[in-house]
Amino acid sequence: MAAVVDEQHTTGSISDEKHASDLEKGEEGKVHEEIPIAEFDDPNIDKNALTLEDDSPYPEVRSAVANTDDPSMPVSTIRAWVIGMIFAIIISGLNQFFFFRFPSVTIGNLVAQLLSYPLGRLWAKFMPNVRIFGAQLNPGPFCVKEHVLATIMATVAGGSAYATDIVAVQRVYYNQTPNFSYQWFIVMSTQMLGFSIGGIARRFLVQPPSMIWPANLVNCALFNTLHHTQYAGIGNRGGMSRERFFFIACGASAVWYFFPGYIFSALSYFSWVCWIAPNNVKVNQMFGYNSGLGMSLITFDWSQIAYIGSPLATPWWAEANIAVGFVFFFWFVAPILYYKNVWYSQYMPISTRGSYDNRGKTYNVTRILKPDATIDIEAYKAYSPLFISTTFAISYGLSFASITSTLTHTFLFFRKQIWVQSRRAMHEQPDIHARLMSRYRQVPDWWYAVIFLTMFVFGIISIEVYHTQMPVWAFILCLIIAFVYVIPIGMIQAITNQQVGLNVITELIIGYALPGHPVSMMLFKTWGYITMAQALTFTSDFKLGHYMKVPPRPMFWCQVAATMVAGTVQLGVQAWMFTNIEEMCAPDQKDGFICPSTQVFGTASIIWGVIGPGLQFSHGQVYYGLVFFFLLGAILPAIAYLIHLKWPNSFIRYVNFPVIFSGTGLIPPATAVNYVSWAIVGFIFQYVIRRRHFSWWTKYNYVLSAALDSGVAISIVLIFFCLQFPQNGNIGLNTIQAWWGNTVYLNTVDFDKAHARLRFLTPENPTFGPTHW
Repeated sequence: MAAVVDEQHTTGSISDEKHASDLEKGEEGKVHEEIPIAEFDDPNIDKNALTLEDDSPYPEVRSAVANTDDPSMPVSTIRAWVIGMIFAIIISGLNQFFFFRFPSVTIGNLVAQLLSYPLGRLWAKFMPNVRIFGAQLNPGPFCVKEHVLATIMATVAGGSAYATDIVAVQRVYYNQTPNFSYQWFIVMSTQMLGFSIGGIARRFLVQPPSMIWPANLVNCALFNTLHHTQYAGIGNRGGMSRERFFFIACGASAVWYFFPGYIFSALSYFSWVCWIAPNNVKVNQMFGYNSGLGMSLITFDWSQIAYIGSPLATPWWAEANIAVGFVFFFWFVAPILYYKNVWYSQYMPISTRGSYDNRGKTYNVTRILKPDATIDIEAYKAYSPLFISTTFAISYGLSFASITSTLTHTFLFFRKQIWVQSRRAMHEQPDIHARLMSRYRQVPDWWYAVIFLTMFVFGIISIEVYHTQMPVWAFILCLIIAFVYVIPIGMIQAITNQQVGLNVITELIIGYALPGHPVSMMLFKTWGYITMAQALTFTSDFKLGHYMKVPPRPMFWCQVAATMVAGTVQLGVQAWMFTNIEEMCAPDQKDGFICPSTQVFGTASIIWGVIGPGLQFSHGQVYYGLVFFFLLGAILPAIAYLIHLKWPNSFIRYVNFPVIFSGTGLIPPATAVNYVSWAIVGFIFQYVIRRRHFSWWTKYNYVLSAALDSGVAISIVLIFFCLQFPQNGNIGLNTIQAWWGNTVYLNTVDFDKAHARLRFLTPENPTFGPTHW
């Protein structure tokens, strides 16, 4: 989870380590320049660095990025492309497969970064050095630039394309099965439009040294670690190598996951309090993991712990803020609202990602739709308003607050820094990294313009030819929104590591502009929000290549190719899953393919697209009170700022309201078990071990995170394809699957949503809620 970094944290986590480039000074063949002395007014800049050596003025960059370059080093080799494409295909396919499962696991870029390294070394050792079309098959040792290129291909392909959820929602909620060409057009358009915008914005967000992009420094540190003997504070610390540690931890993780993942699944949903009182509604609401608030605290399943992101990769101060926000809003506010029956919530489970009608049943959106998938107002008035659970409603309120709090907090705490660095981004002198990169041929703007025009045509075709009911003006409007916000939000993210999401804003705009058009809403939201997010993702990758001195043109082609291949693979995997997995996306799908994100996306399409915000959040509607979270988000950072001015050394300097509001943004589909266990593990590794055993943490922490993710991913694939998918899931049905350890948590009210509520309707009172809507 990206987090706003206040000034005290900007240089704290990585600058404790020794600068890697100390190992490289004086090496033959490396380019090493002197930087001209300049006057800087930014207090975060170390002016001594400018006078003592040619390096970045920012200590966190110096600690992770080498200030040398070897222009003769091979980059765009057959080896790099083959390895990168292999991982792009495998990771994109597996992540798409896991995307529809709960609990899930995501194979991140650290996994690709670690696994591609030994593969490259094996290639260099055993592959013959022959020429194919004039290019060497084995140009020598596997070098760091080849490694970066392969990793970036896998990173671009890693996440599930946002537009695939549109297709899934059309299948599940609106009984539409769009053809593959429509799916391919919208996936390519939504992914690649962001790429073209990010490429054009690189001069503002990549080249200036003040645009740091802190998240990339972890990758840079690991690249230099793998390709150098000593690095970054490790010194001569003993113990096994990182590679050996990774494979041991990965194997142990894979073996262990067979227990919570198949043999003893109660270890995953370890709601032990509910096992003691399985029929007590209030106990299950407080301590349950499925429809409760998760106060049982414990799970032994890494896929549950890391569902919202690895706790070993998020700084403890950010985890602490998120944990405080979770405890206050979901363990204190939510029970009060629920037991006061606010929003008629006692007729529903306290925590669920679904939507309900006024009879307590799952909201049947088909009852209020016309044949063309637009809302029938008279049918809506005759049927029911839409209701959501207490935690779902709070999550919407927090998303409202996160928008205003991020802007307020950034203005109050970072306005001077952002102004200085924004001005410097236009005029500042290039640092050593920018000057080293200037030796390589740049990507001309017309390349990005060609991609933009091509993808723009793809977008027009997808909305016009396939009858989405989205007008062209709306398509242009959402792209304008992405264009307007990409530079300021990109600067904020490059400085603070916090990205302001546009999903709620785009939903509000299209919800009021085109109410009753769910497919149009989903497309508008995706093009408006994900285009900007994709632009910043690509920009971040450009900055990684900038730090590692990868020439821009190979970077351009590897990202274009990997994006197109990955999007096609993800659509193929998704189509296979809907064809071959029984009851795909059903709430009780036996193998866990309940499609949690699709359920949330589908519910949002009903709220914002079918019914529209005017019938949900306007004055007089059920959820009108949530609008005041916008005001709450604007006020609280201002109060914190005034307290900080009066008492600068008080605890308030650790309180970050944008992190508190946005940190729990994955609820739903995430539940309390994901956040509580995540915070506990984060406290152990990011606070206790980091403070008491820093050298161990430096050497192994990120490697352990990648190993645990990889082991769980391998085990999930083996379990599904070897034990669950064959014989219709009957393997071990009587001997393993039916024993107490796999059923005890299911036989509780927590997993019986029909009874996990305090109030029930009667023949005398068959409905709840307002009498008119």
